[in-house]
Amino acid sequence: MRSKRQNFRTASTISVVLMLFTLHSLSEGKMYEKCPLARTLDKQKISSRSLISNWVCLVMAESGGDTSKVTTLDNESASYGIFQINSKTWCREGRKGGRCNKKCEDFLNDDLADDIECAKQIYNDSGFGAWKGWVNRCKQKTLPDLSSCWN
Repeated sequence: MRSKRQNFRTASTISVVLMLFTLHSLSEGKMYEKCPLARTLDKQKISSRSLISNWVCLVMAESGGDTSKVTTLDNESASYGIFQINSKTWCREGRKGGRCNKKCEDFLNDDLADDIECAKQIYNDSGFGAWKGWVNRCKQKTLPDLSSCWN
């Protein structure tokens, strides 16, 4: 009888571990490269195609294309996800809030819909200049050539 209980406990433990691993895998981030990112942003209508190179440059400057990136800042805030959306102004940690009314942690997965919605709001309020990465790397340099991405 004791052996059956141990087997059941072992099987239960393994099941729980597999479930947690599966759930973690479903919520993992993603690393985007230039062309797949450009096509995704275009498909999700972030802006006109003429501005997509600005968005790609911004993403690469801010997060390197990593949807799971979190950057802790000196002002006791953090920036989240592929667009590095800041918790002080645009989202809130652990709950919905900020000017985008989003939970910051929701920007850390590979679903870009909520990220894009908030990024568009930031852009509409402040333009690309709201992101230091864009100002430092994209405004002063040549934007990426995406012509090969649309074939």
